[in-house]
Amino acid sequence: MATIWRFALNGNVVVSGGKQRRQLSKNGCNEPFKNRYWCPKSQWFQKEPCPFINRRECENYLVMCGSL
Repeated sequence: MATIWRFALNGNVVVSGGKQRRQLSKNGCNEPFKNRYWCPKSQWFQKEPCPFINRRECENYLVMCGSL
C-alpha cells in the first residue's frame, strides 16, 4: 500500500511528503506551499493568506462571529 502525502509542522520544521525545510512563519499560520497557504486551524490549504496576525486573533473572531 502506498503512503499518504502529508503536510505537517513539527516545531520549527515544515514537513511536506519526504522533504523538510525551516518554518518561515512564527506560528505556522499562512505557511506558504506551492502558491497556497497552510491554515493550522483547519489543517488545510487556503488560496489566499489569512488576514489575521496569529491564531489567537482567528479564534477570537470565530468566537465573536460564529464562523469564518
